[in-house]
Parts: sequence; structure tokens; C-alpha cells
Amino acid sequence: MFYQVYIRSFADASGDGVGDLAGIRTRLPHLVDLGIDALWITPFYPSPMADHGYDVADPRGVEPTFGDLPGFDALLADAHAAGLKVTVDLVPNHSSSAHVWFAEALASAPGSPARARYFFRDGRGVDGSEPPNNWPSVFGGPAWTRVPDGQWYLHLFAPEQPDLDFGHPEVVADLEETLHFWLRRGVDGFRIDVAHGMAKPDGLPDMVPAEDTGLFADDGPGDLRFDQDGVHALHRRVRAVLDQYDDRMAVGEVWVFDDERLAAYLRPDELHLAFNFRLLTADWDAASLRSAVEHSLATVEPTPAPACWVLSNHDRPRHVTRYGGGELGTRRARAAALLQLALPGVAYVYNGDELGMPDVDLPDEVLQDPIWERSGRTERGRDGCRVPVPWAGDAPAYDFSAASDTWLPMPAGWGPLTAQAQAGDPASMLSLYRTALALRRTSPVFAGADVQWLPAPEGCLAFRRSGGLVCLVNLSGAPVPLPEGEVLLSSEPVTDGAVPVDAAVWLHG
Repeated sequence: MFYQVYIRSFADASGDGVGDLAGIRTRLPHLVDLGIDALWITPFYPSPMADHGYDVADPRGVEPTFGDLPGFDALLADAHAAGLKVTVDLVPNHSSSAHVWFAEALASAPGSPARARYFFRDGRGVDGSEPPNNWPSVFGGPAWTRVPDGQWYLHLFAPEQPDLDFGHPEVVADLEETLHFWLRRGVDGFRIDVAHGMAKPDGLPDMVPAEDTGLFADDGPGDLRFDQDGVHALHRRVRAVLDQYDDRMAVGEVWVFDDERLAAYLRPDELHLAFNFRLLTADWDAASLRSAVEHSLATVEPTPAPACWVLSNHDRPRHVTRYGGGELGTRRARAAALLQLALPGVAYVYNGDELGMPDVDLPDEVLQDPIWERSGRTERGRDGCRVPVPWAGDAPAYDFSAASDTWLPMPAGWGPLTAQAQAGDPASMLSLYRTALALRRTSPVFAGADVQWLPAPEGCLAFRRSGGLVCLVNLSGAPVPLPEGEVLLSSEPVTDGAVPVDAAVWLHG
């Protein structure tokens, strides 16, 4: 059971309105009480923050906003003492434009060794005034920016995030040194950002225009930016480093929806885990959710890896909001939590999921995601799912920070949403997560890696684990009969022998 800490928004100990490493240390008891096994901390490395830390200027340091290396070591020691493992974000696909290598490249001539670590190319058209190919940036606009001497450089994301060329031995060696640096400090593993994007096709040819210009690698006949076969050699290099240490792991952000191609990342000498984004992108209906589960289990079946389930993260709208928002979205999110946690394998919870946090509709003037500007202010970006976590009190900043002016504003009216308010309420989302995770950790009914689908009323899902757990999710428009068995937990009160609409129940039968 992993817990994603979006560091800017989890807990601020310094009082500047931005979360930090020391803040995470203060909230470790919350994570222990919740019942998680490991943390994933988003990037805290030196960065100009063009993409809130995913533009890394030095992958082997700490951004002063977040603390320092001794502070990281102290957090790691406290987490380990509390029985928690710690994984950190690895951002290999690109560096920051403030990285010393890129500064050297800009100061060097076209064709120089300094430029060979990145993708610098001459342009097309008259005087090279057009980009070298037609690739779009994930954040909007072209994936190329021109420099004063006339060449262009590739950036699949923001211009401040130039892509690194892993065909260059120095780039591969530097990645391996970064892995060793953090592993020697005692980190337990890595989440690899854009794990399907590190290899580029020879010649960087034009791609077939795709409807989706985001991270999807197979949403058309030829998105050449992602899921190139050469990426697997790089993952084998990463795995070879990890295997030099005891009990370490890597999970990949792999936006690949073809089961066989996704399974290739999970071969015995590559990634230990790959996120399941099918569950995150599924609609709230029985057919869509069942398909997500079936495809995810089919992907891992021929591999040594377990399935890896996620409902929300820092890049996508929170599932309370996706499922309708308000009381409806919260009700469905409670049921979705029991669905996720009943499935075999690894589960990730995004900070605030356990409180039922929704997205926040922020005013234009506070938006910070580069997608907002890069899209010509037509796409609002991801800020709405990144608002800080409310801990206690009735007014912003709800004990997230001593400062009321947080890096993204927190709305009024979140008093009932705080961890403090929910901790004493047995009917709260937090209590549901705590109970569910305790059962998942201790009950033998969760044994086994298989899912046996059971007959269920129309619009419902029902399956059994080999240990005896039965999970039923009612996505129909009416209550349905409660199956036989002992009720272990339900997302809504089960009365008169019926499972309510938009509710889930765990039984031992």
C-alpha cells in the first residue's frame, strides 16, 4: 500500500505556504495510523519550478524550498523507524533548462559534444525557420524551441524541460549515478516519470497527427514520442543498478494501454511495477470498470509483477470530482476505494484521497500549471487536483501551514474535510480507509492473486478472491440484494438486506 505525497501540498513546516520535507516528518503518524506501507514523494530536487519540480536542475540535491539533504536523511530515518518505506521520483526523460549541461549546450556551437546530450537539430523550411518535425508538446504547442543560433531543441513537455538523448553514454551514466546516490542514502525505490518516453526513434520522423497529444502512447497509428522499443534497454540498465541492493524497487509511469506492450515493461529484468491507468480513466459504470480490471490483470498475468491500482494522482482530476462531485462524487469515491482495495496487487493512494478531497475550481489569476499558458489559456491544467491537504481547523490554511497564503489557495468550508474532523467520525472517508486498510493488511480473506467474477445484478460488479473475500459494487440505479455471507465492511450502511446505489460491500462468504 503506497501513499503519494505531492510535496508542495502535503504539509508545510517552514511557514512559507509550500509543503516541505520537514512537513512530511510531522505527518508520519497520520500515515502510520492510516495503515500504509510506503511513501512515494514527488520531486524535491533543485529546480526553477517551471513544472513544479519535474524540471530538475540537479537530480542529486534538494531544493532549498523543500529543505536540504540532512533533512531528507532525517525524514528517511524517521519513516524507516516507523516501519514505512520511502520511494522518490526519478525524472530521467528531461532535465531543467537550468541544468549545467543545458547551459553548456546553449553556450556551445551546433554540432558540439555539449549539444549531443540533448536533441538539437536544424530546422526545416526557409532558413530553418520551421521545427524539425511535427511533434506536439504534451503541454500544448510544438515540441521544439528555437535558440538564437537557429537550431531547435526537443522538449516533449515545457521548453524549460529539454529532452535528454539516452543514446549518449554520458546521459546513461549520469542516470545510473543518480540511482546509486539515492540508493546509498537508503531510499527503497523509485517512481520513474514518463518511463515510456526515454527512447526516441532514429531520425525523429514526423508522426501521424493524433487526437490526444498527451501521454498516451497508443492512441493512434503512430505516436512516435512514446513507447519506442529502445526504451526497454534503458529499463534493464536501471534494474541492473537496483539489483545491486537488497529489497529495492521501481514503478513506472507508463501510459501504454495495449496489454502486451505494457507487459513488456514488466519482464523479469525491467520494472517491478507499472501503474494501472485503466482504473483511473474508467467511467463510473460496471462495464468500464470490469474492463479496466480484466485488462490490468491480463497485462500482469504473464509477468512476475502484481497489478498496480490507482484512482487519482497529481496529473488527473480527483476521482471525487470525476465521479460527479459533491455528495454523489463522494459516495462513489467511497465505493471505488473498496473496489480498489479489494483487488489483488499493489494500491496507490494520492494524498487527500483518504479525506475525500475534490478538485478545486481555482480563479484564473492563481493558476500555475504550465499547461494553462502553453495552451493559450484554453486548458486549465492540473492545479485543481493539487490544492494543499487540510489537516485541522475551520479556516484556510487548515493547519497545512502557519501561513494563510498557501501556494495554491485553499477554499473556505473545508472544516468538515480535515483529518482532525474525520478522525473521530466512524462514518467518515478517513475512517473507511483506515478500516479497509487494516482488514486488507490482516485478514486472510484477501489471500490469492486471482479474481473470480460472480453473477451479479445488471449494473453491478461482483468478484471473489481465493481467500474468501467477496466484493460487490452497485453501480445500478436501485438497491440490489445483499449476497450471502458475513459483512466485513461497506461504503454505505447496508440495511434490510440490500446494497444501496453507488455503494460497495466486502463480505466473507
